[in-house]
Amino acid sequence: MKIVIVGCGKVGTSIARELNDEGHDISVVDNNRKAVNRLSETLDVLGIEGNGATFEVLSEAGAETADLVIAATARDEVNLYACLMARSAGVPHTIARVRSPEYTSDLDRVKDQLGLSMSINPELTEAIEISRLLRFSGALEIDSFAKGAVELIKVEIPSGSAVDGKKISQIDTLRGRIRVCTVERANEVYIANGETVIKGGDKVSVVAKPEIAARFFRKASINIGKSRDVILLGGGKVSYYLAQRLIKAGTTVKIIERNAERCQELADSLHEAIIIHGDCMDQELLLSEGIDRAGGVAALMDYDEENILISLYIQSVSKAKVITKINNESFDPIINNLGLDCVINPKTLTGEYIARYIRAMQNSMGSNVETLYRLNEDRVEALEFRVRENSQTTKAPLSQLALRDDLQVICISRGGKIILPHGGDSIQPGDSVVVITKHKGLSDLDDIIKR
Repeated sequence: MKIVIVGCGKVGTSIARELNDEGHDISVVDNNRKAVNRLSETLDVLGIEGNGATFEVLSEAGAETADLVIAATARDEVNLYACLMARSAGVPHTIARVRSPEYTSDLDRVKDQLGLSMSINPELTEAIEISRLLRFSGALEIDSFAKGAVELIKVEIPSGSAVDGKKISQIDTLRGRIRVCTVERANEVYIANGETVIKGGDKVSVVAKPEIAARFFRKASINIGKSRDVILLGGGKVSYYLAQRLIKAGTTVKIIERNAERCQELADSLHEAIIIHGDCMDQELLLSEGIDRAGGVAALMDYDEENILISLYIQSVSKAKVITKINNESFDPIINNLGLDCVINPKTLTGEYIARYIRAMQNSMGSNVETLYRLNEDRVEALEFRVRENSQTTKAPLSQLALRDDLQVICISRGGKIILPHGGDSIQPGDSVVVITKHKGLSDLDDIIKR
């Protein structure tokens, strides 16, 4: 697809990188020459300097022949106007980054008038992701398929667990109800099979219905209980959206924020949350507010360094599920060695969400990839395909298909029924099939068969 991205900040860069990796024809626009040059020099994209909310600059970037324009500048109003201008240039699809809670709640009223295909709010997206992780406090990552009917959940197996030292085929609770997909051990990732032995310290990804996964986690001695009391460090937009979701789910929420004016704003809008005016880096304050007894803590301050340091401290004094917001991707090599519970990057999440939407667009244009997640530091991909009538995968049971190595068919969704397939199961036209693999760039379900 031909795509124009307006805005070369952190969000725009993340989107450009994600879509460039998938082989799209990308143009980027920004008033900042350095930002444009940085992107065009590091990625295979066309860079245009100028105001992306004007018809002239959009035309120069190729909008009149583009399939999609994504407006991701720091200003909501500019993004909405850029999308309106793109529609006037004949662009069939537009996506706007909209951060303001006021605009987000009103967008449904004017979405059709603006011609918006989708709006994305990085902070709201991050809040949704964090709330899912707090629902399974023992989870390191959670991804969903089949419209949420099945979840791929990554956990760490404790030493001495009931499954420690066992082959996957020997674990009774797995038969037909849960599937171990990947095993991460000593910086290596393996696509699991029945002979794979699970060991304490392994990070494993399992696929199952949420209620079945919970039974397995209890057997494996993994604490997966919902975090019923959560402390949010920092009172920004992410905390606001997250608190709304947690309160609605019956969770007790406490927010610590150093800005007195912001504390008052939060108190006025979040009546059921406890708002504390104080320094989130003050260890005595944190202890007095029960950080050592909390079920979950999210470090959501403005500075990555503060979030990292306070998360490490909390992990030393508490058994809480600790989630750390980090915006700067350049920290990744260091962070991987720090032992942080769970790291969230809102900019990366935004790129991934938009990429999923674009895959759905492509599905209607010929491709049959509906969902794609990059797992285990991009070393593994989990893809959801819609099965076509002429697919080669429907010719025989799975055991008779010459499937590629380092690949596993982990789930089939058929008419609302979820099947965790065995060798005797067959794929049928119209099914939704989830595959996990170390092979990159699969674009069709038939690509799972050896050539």
